[in-house]
Amino acid sequence: MLETGRDRAAEERPAAGELLRFVALGDSLTEGVGDQVGEGRRGWAAVLAGSLAPAGRDVEFTNLAYSGALTTELTCRQLPAALALRPQLAAVVVGGNDTLRAGFDIRRTALELDATMGELSGHGARLLTACLPDPGSLLRLPAPLARPLARRMRAVNTVVHVLTERHRAVHLHIAELPWPAERRLLSVDRLHPSAEGHHLIARRFHGLLTEAGHPLGSPPPAAPAEPPPGLAADLWWMATRGTRWLAARSTDLLPGLLALAAAEGVARLRGGSGRHDEQMARAAAQALASLG
Repeated sequence: MLETGRDRAAEERPAAGELLRFVALGDSLTEGVGDQVGEGRRGWAAVLAGSLAPAGRDVEFTNLAYSGALTTELTCRQLPAALALRPQLAAVVVGGNDTLRAGFDIRRTALELDATMGELSGHGARLLTACLPDPGSLLRLPAPLARPLARRMRAVNTVVHVLTERHRAVHLHIAELPWPAERRLLSVDRLHPSAEGHHLIARRFHGLLTEAGHPLGSPPPAAPAEPPPGLAADLWWMATRGTRWLAARSTDLLPGLLALAAAEGVARLRGGSGRHDEQMARAAAQALASLG
């Protein structure tokens, strides 16, 4: 069998080394929503990029993430641009938007994530992955609405954990960070990290990469240099940008979510609410088995 350049890159990839070309793929979390700096966004990936290089070295950082991205869009839209940059480090943090769609399909999510991560690692990139918190608990939705979202998020995180092992990624348990207990870590929309929350994610990834033996710069600060936005700034953001996000999700998610909530209520009345959890767990296992 002929050995391809991709195969050689995978075999020759060092366990640790300098990470001077960093590309971030994902959705609004990685884009930096919640960490507004002037007219733009910074986010955890940009904070981490500033701490990757030892003294005297520069990091080439490109953030390809954008708000609303689905796992299917990583493969067709973000992955080609990422591969062209030949990254040594690539973040693939996505999946939350999949759970917020009426047409959620864990098998499709698994296939797309595996394809994206496989291409990047096969071309020599060290991967960063993360499991994400349940959006229903962050938003404090009523239980009939929150349970279906939690079920979907568990399925996505199950897939991410397995693919992390498969592609030898560096994994951060973002879901286990103290979001509900420490409100300052969340932005005004309660769904994205605040600037301090983004810095926490960056610091945790920095620590994991350090443990893996990569020569890095000093860790990111615990909090941004800028003061957090005041109440007026938060209200203005919600009145302008936040409402647009809610409107977009309402037309897509709300009908399907209400149907899920109705099915949840019927199942609980019949004493079989746990059946939906079992069905989703089986679907996640079958999705992973289909990858081979």
